[in-house]
Amino acid sequence: MQNFNFSNPVKIIFGKGTIEKLGAEAAKAGQKALFVYGGGSIKKNGVYEAVLKTLAGSGITAVEHPGVKPNPVLSHVREGVKKAKAEKCDLVIAAGGGSVIDESKAIAAGALYAGDVWDFFTRKARAQEALPIFTVLTLPATGSEMNNGCVVTNEETKQKYSTGETVLFPKASILDPEVTMSLPLAQVANGAVDAIAHLIEGYFTTPDPDNAVTDEIVHALSRSVIASTERILKDPKDYNARASMMWSATLALNGLASCGYGRMSFINHAIEHSLSAIYDIAHGAGLAIIMPAWFKHYLANGGEQRLAKYGKAVFGSKDAQETIRDFEAFFRKAGAPVRLSEAGIPAKDIPAIAENAMGLIAMWGIKADKPEVEKILSGAK
Repeated sequence: MQNFNFSNPVKIIFGKGTIEKLGAEAAKAGQKALFVYGGGSIKKNGVYEAVLKTLAGSGITAVEHPGVKPNPVLSHVREGVKKAKAEKCDLVIAAGGGSVIDESKAIAAGALYAGDVWDFFTRKARAQEALPIFTVLTLPATGSEMNNGCVVTNEETKQKYSTGETVLFPKASILDPEVTMSLPLAQVANGAVDAIAHLIEGYFTTPDPDNAVTDEIVHALSRSVIASTERILKDPKDYNARASMMWSATLALNGLASCGYGRMSFINHAIEHSLSAIYDIAHGAGLAIIMPAWFKHYLANGGEQRLAKYGKAVFGSKDAQETIRDFEAFFRKAGAPVRLSEAGIPAKDIPAIAENAMGLIAMWGIKADKPEVEKILSGAK
């Protein structure tokens, strides 16, 4: 087990009917909020009305910024920054999934920065301050509600980059499982894949696999995600399954499930960001394509023991090869693609996908060259 520091300042308010508590929490930070959300689903499931009601009840004025895309784009972030500055907003409210929360974090940092918000994503600058952020989670997947990371796509350059600073941790996040009841099953699948991906990155790339505590956390959360997803697919109104999935996805990327792993690599995410930057496919769908291909590459390069351990603990797999098949079977059962062709991505594009991925791979310090990335992608044809 490697040395580590662990600190997470986010206050989680979990359970039925908890959105009404948002106003009192947000009022501690300010009185004028930029209210960020996506395509309007929160107006159908009651979240929009509930958020406005609790904000108004606490004397908070809401300036709306709708239209966040499933893969949030830089142009919309810049619009939000401009609006937050013009309206003199002193906090940001995000109601939605990880995309909405990620964009809200970028806006919160950009609103207090004199330069271009993209500077944070290209490492030209670091966010030293940000408006206070509060979230209402509607789609369990990214864990953004309890971490300090955010991802944005520059649609002009086809770069999907990330940033993460201490000031980007939300102050408080509302997690009400009931608001996820109306999610389309495709989004349930993508969320489950994303949560699994967050768990496996550190588990399989750690330089020190002798870490029984964190390994068991990863095993347990993986089993919870899989079991909850299967229950939701059978009964979308299963509250406890929704609750387990929501909390599992949050814990998957709040720092706890990687303690002691040391300098791990987010190689699957780095490659997938290229897919969603170029083709605008759902992040979870892209990960479902990349992960099995990377597992095959990992197995061929000495990963048999680690794959077998995970598979036995999570799926009951008999060996490493069966572990990979069990991953694919779960992804397929959830409704996610596991091949490039299933997402309409032609194999001839592999060199271009790999070339695009190299920018983020270099930025994240991942030890992989373009031929290796092409080889991994070839396993996804």
